[in-house]
Amino acid sequence: MGYFDAASGAPLHPVARQALLASLDEGWADPARLYREGRRARMLLDAAREAAAEAVGCRVDELVFTSSGSRAVHTGVAGALAGRRRVGRHLIVSAVEHSSVLHSAEAHEADGGSVTQVPVDRGGAVDPVVYGDALRADTALACLQSANHEVGTEQPVAAVAELCREAGVPVLVDAAQSLGWGPVDGDWSLLTASAHKWGGPSGVGLLVVRKGVRFAAQGPVDERESGRAPGFENIPAIVAAAASLRAVRAEAAGEAVRLRELTDRIRARVPRLVTDAEVVGDPVRRLPGVVTFSCLYVDGEALLHELDREGFSVSSGSSCTSSTLTPSHVLRAMGVLSEGNVRVSLPPGTAEEDVERFLAVLPRAVTAVREKLGAPVSKTVVREADVLVVDSLGKRCPIPVIELAKVIGDVPVGGLVRILSDDEAARLDIPAWCEMRNQEYVGEEPADQGTAYLIRRAT
Repeated sequence: MGYFDAASGAPLHPVARQALLASLDEGWADPARLYREGRRARMLLDAAREAAAEAVGCRVDELVFTSSGSRAVHTGVAGALAGRRRVGRHLIVSAVEHSSVLHSAEAHEADGGSVTQVPVDRGGAVDPVVYGDALRADTALACLQSANHEVGTEQPVAAVAELCREAGVPVLVDAAQSLGWGPVDGDWSLLTASAHKWGGPSGVGLLVVRKGVRFAAQGPVDERESGRAPGFENIPAIVAAAASLRAVRAEAAGEAVRLRELTDRIRARVPRLVTDAEVVGDPVRRLPGVVTFSCLYVDGEALLHELDREGFSVSSGSSCTSSTLTPSHVLRAMGVLSEGNVRVSLPPGTAEEDVERFLAVLPRAVTAVREKLGAPVSKTVVREADVLVVDSLGKRCPIPVIELAKVIGDVPVGGLVRILSDDEAARLDIPAWCEMRNQEYVGEEPADQGTAYLIRRAT
């Protein structure tokens, strides 16, 4: 099996399938009703809530089920902000949060609130001290994911939560990527997660609100799920989600060791097998099954298609795979190469031979894409005084960087190359190329069209 995109959605766990099928016959009735079928459905719902609460490490009455992880985030952020509106309307998020958190932040800002984005280091982690410095007297809520969805970097949740506790600010943790591996450490206040990330069915999210946290649910509410998730509960899916969470937790310790060895193998061998490749994300503090790398001079979408033809399903944060033609906000915040980006996220049970086959296929897939993009660039190069100018306007990643690589040797050491580009990815990829190739990135300046990027030949 070459499905290497578990961070997007893990294959349905066998226990989830069994629980789902069994509860379809038992959990179809309204759990709010007092007759026999309703009581049976209520028993299933209560048992699932108890199992999920045990896995999270919270009280049963603190946890509700929602229709998705994103819905849990939106409900959690909006409810916590509304509950602390008298304190203030300042929200803190990290620059690498999941889009559901960032969209909630955008909605809050559009409604008149203020938002601070805390930067991350090149490995993708926040500095707790820098995060703490963002706290203000009017801060209503702080958000921090437990682990990043694109590069696997684990965040210092416990340290940040302690700083926030001292300031009296609740912390919402998006634990979608990590909850299947273990509970989240630290004195957090709210937590969200999504069942399809750990092998449960899609359409089930978790929202935990600790006792004592001020929370005011927004929008129409009803009597279900403590008024925080209106609508009829999907009991068969909820039962399957809780059962699979318990199952994957029982397997987590041993499987984490095994998958970490496989991803360590990928991290070590990709730079040796593929020239001009950069492995990104923290090398130590990361999820067991996630490894992400970027390849110079490669169109990310074309590379994903090549790997798909070879039987491997992977994902990418490259701007080349996006209809917006902008790099992933995570890679941009980290300041790492975005072009030719590949995220490998191994599901539990991944065979060693599948990883070896992937490592055998990857070099020729990269080579094939690079050969297709190896167009001559002589018509785009002119000289202005002592500067070599390359016109890459209208060309998308990774063509501007390819053209830069081809002409850098045409200027003397100390000479300048000026790349004209209107591709947003160039703002990230050209400096990253300079760092990888030991050339000096001078900076950018406005041009008649797009932006001009200046590079000085250093070696």
